[in-house]
Amino acid sequence: MASREFLLPDVGEGLTEAEIVTWKVHVGDTVTLNQPLVDIETAKATVELPSPYEGTVVALLAEPGDVVDVGSAIISIDVGGDEPAAATSESTTAEAPSARTAVLVGYGVATETAPSRRHRRSAAGPPAATAPSTPVPVTGAPGVPQLAPRSTPPVRKYAKSLHVDLASVQGTGRDGLITRADVEQAASPRTTTTVHAPPGPSKFAGVTIAGWDDGPLEERIPVRGVLRSMAEAMVKSAFTAPHAAAWLKVDATRTMDLVASVRDRPALAGLKLSPLAFIALGVCHSARAHPGINSSFDDAAGEVIVRRSIGLGIAAATDRGLIVPNIKAADKLDLVGMARALDALVATARAGTTTPADMLGTTLTITNVGPFGIDGAVPILPPGTAAIVAVGQISPQPWVLDGALCVRQVVELAVTFDHRMVDGALASTFLRDLARFVEDPAAALLVG
Repeated sequence: MASREFLLPDVGEGLTEAEIVTWKVHVGDTVTLNQPLVDIETAKATVELPSPYEGTVVALLAEPGDVVDVGSAIISIDVGGDEPAAATSESTTAEAPSARTAVLVGYGVATETAPSRRHRRSAAGPPAATAPSTPVPVTGAPGVPQLAPRSTPPVRKYAKSLHVDLASVQGTGRDGLITRADVEQAASPRTTTTVHAPPGPSKFAGVTIAGWDDGPLEERIPVRGVLRSMAEAMVKSAFTAPHAAAWLKVDATRTMDLVASVRDRPALAGLKLSPLAFIALGVCHSARAHPGINSSFDDAAGEVIVRRSIGLGIAAATDRGLIVPNIKAADKLDLVGMARALDALVATARAGTTTPADMLGTTLTITNVGPFGIDGAVPILPPGTAAIVAVGQISPQPWVLDGALCVRQVVELAVTFDHRMVDGALASTFLRDLARFVEDPAAALLVG
């Protein structure tokens, strides 16, 4: 028997450890190349690791909840043959045993239009090799073969959150693949509102906690993973950067009218266009006029770094906690590009598949508290950035226009900034230019 030990890889930018979340295989299972083996959680994201080998699982070398150092063996797989056992990983090379690369061959999340690489094992034994487009038979009732529902990991997780049984869903994707839209369609008939329902479980600090009436009198939650990363970042920011803030109420009626008028254009087909896309364009537009707002403070070098490319962070509240993935080179995007980027970012964050690379390189951030029914907020700066913009809800409010009182769609915009290099004048003019963009986005997009 020749066994291979799979070493925990560095899944992005020098991370040193990860927590084992869920094993997707058991001892004795037959695994194929790139079959998902395990979910791990780093300080930045939850990542699914694929198998670098074909063979039989000999041993699981770490338990769910264990925090494992990068380079440590986590699973042993019998690959057949008589070669001596050797610990290997895609993150090591013969020339440099300790060197690490970002990810494994085959690492990544499958798209909804791509064939699924996950295989189900039947009660009779390991699955036979099948073409990627062929569903894998599994055993249901005695003597009655059934087909395993095929979908991608994000869709399976989304279905679980909506309590949708994928076995009852008809896939409309390529070769019968179940898509996110299929899950939403299956969930919609059963979506109801219960009046006077008692408070139930809720999400807090990245975990599900019981309702007020059902939970213990005192509950302790381990600080690790995304929660630990968020806590460390916020404490570092609060105690290293002197925060200051400015805010302004803005007439966003023209933005709302423009959203309604272009939402059904062919170029935006299938996209969920929202006012946030225009506000994101406005943030980039204003930053180009005031490059100092897109900067960071380098304590070690005693320098301020001004960047002329925007990694636009979008603060996202997820089941695992607050994360800030970013849109690369956001200042280069037009409306269609920004809408697509926001759609992809939100879908990935909700599915829990945001990677560490998605959160690197943030230079300027937006946090949108409007969907929670909040008028405004003064957020804490993400470390290494000079400013963060908070967007409140857009709602009908009394407004004075041309000397007359009327009702307009109003939003409150706020900017928190690092007062070491951004003074009140720069923050105020940046915010004022952003407000002018929101007041008349069509004119700004046409003539600047």
